Amino acid sequence: MDSKPRPHDSLKRTLDLTVLSVEDLHPNWRHAAQSLYVVVRADSIASYATGTATVETTSDGSGNPSWNEKLEVDVPAQARSVTLTVKCRNAPSMKDVGIARIAIAELLSAAAAAEQNLQILSYGLRDWEGRRSGVIKFNVRVRERDMLSSSSGNVVGNGLMYD
Repeated sequence: MDSKPRPHDSLKRTLDLTVLSVEDLHPNWRHAAQSLYVVVRADSIASYATGTATVETTSDGSGNPSWNEKLEVDVPAQARSVTLTVKCRNAPSMKDVGIARIAIAELLSAAAAAEQNLQILSYGLRDWEGRRSGVIKFNVRVRERDMLSSSSGNVVGNGLMYD
């Protein structure tokens, strides 16, 4: 077995993801708006990272919880997608309200575009049966660091910040 490091193995990527709100929540979940929270996971075959927005949610009367919670999620080099899962604290066994799975490449593209203007991203949530259950809104910034190079922070031409 070859133990030589591959170039992408030395890259550490962190998503600074700010979960803003969930809108158009399915009527079955509007009563539980105060009990919802968000879990962010960077998926890969071998590993994942999880961050949870657990701040007090507020409802604007339409059943739309909002957080404005910043999460830092380390993303393994081999990860291909990020999953945002809205869960209900009061449901039996922490029931999933809805899930949005987003390709890492799509988030990198959005983060590069956000260098000019802050972009709010909206993705549809689906339950495990594939039914629509709402829309999650968030913004994202990507920090990348080459673990083999220096540890000083630099911003490079593509607009991504390297620590």
